[in-house]
Amino acid sequence: MEDLYIPILEDEYDKPFVHFRADSGECEISGESFPEKTAEFYDRLITWLKRYMEEVKGPIDFSIRLSYFNTSSSKRILEIMILLQKYTEAGGKVSSRWHYDPEDLDMEEDIEDLKIISKLPLEMKPEGGETRFKTYDDGED
Repeated sequence: MEDLYIPILEDEYDKPFVHFRADSGECEISGESFPEKTAEFYDRLITWLKRYMEEVKGPIDFSIRLSYFNTSSSKRILEIMILLQKYTEAGGKVSSRWHYDPEDLDMEEDIEDLKIISKLPLEMKPEGGETRFKTYDDGED
């Protein structure tokens, strides 16, 4: 099985960086997501994940680092999160994290909503600053 690698190209800044590794199960989505053809873009990711789950059946380490996503992207991200949750219910091993700016309260709420709807045990990873729940130290004075 091949890796799925989608770099951020200068003329495609609306699509996130994607790197799904078949040998390790490490999957990363980062950047911003507001592609014109959202379904077409995310169908590749979903198809790859389904194939990995059926053929490789290995652990998945899923990491999201999106600083912005639009509504149509959130629907597809939710679909991915539900797919990961179903994989865990079938005995697959999944660890998942969403790294975000804790000062972006709208993003924090959106992540919480996706987590609740999908029932995926997603770890929310604020990177420095404050959230309404806890203060996090980013190591800077």
